[in-house]
Amino acid sequence: MSQESFGPESALLVVDVQNDFCPGGTLAVDGGDTIIPVINAWMPRFATVVASRDWHPANSVHFTNWPPHCIAGTYGAQFRAGLDTERFLLVLDKGTGNADDGYSAFEATSEDLESWLHGRGIEMLYVCGLATDYCVLQTVLDARRLGFGVTVIGDAIAAVEVNPGDGQRAQEAMEAAGARFVLSGQD
Repeated sequence: MSQESFGPESALLVVDVQNDFCPGGTLAVDGGDTIIPVINAWMPRFATVVASRDWHPANSVHFTNWPPHCIAGTYGAQFRAGLDTERFLLVLDKGTGNADDGYSAFEATSEDLESWLHGRGIEMLYVCGLATDYCVLQTVLDARRLGFGVTVIGDAIAAVEVNPGDGQRAQEAMEAAGARFVLSGQD
């Protein structure tokens, strides 16, 4: 990967790299840990790094479709060890209400991400994290709908794959919405 830095109009958005989505977690994504070094390598290239995290109440309606995970304040909801959280300028808690799923970093969060980004002149988002076929997908689709340019770092995402091929279908949906994909070293 080149070490070129991105301009002040670009930000890195790290989606849900939390214990419950990594090996050993209650909703583990296969290979969830393997993306952490890639994400850490990208962070220094951005002046603005933002992270989202699931932060569900124990009685969340979200758990009618998923096993309980990322319950606010628990070990499972913490960012995964090894992730360079010191670089985060903003952490968005999502899914904090009992009536929403909170897949997207733009939906039902502790901060209005769209306004926060626009207030800093951000026009382009580089997106990475977990899981490709749910939270990354919905975040990218919302970002595109809101007019942001989006680049997904393909070797810094991983899918839950509830159904085989979900990750590939999510990538196709993101590309159809206008997101581009890069791998480390192709930027």
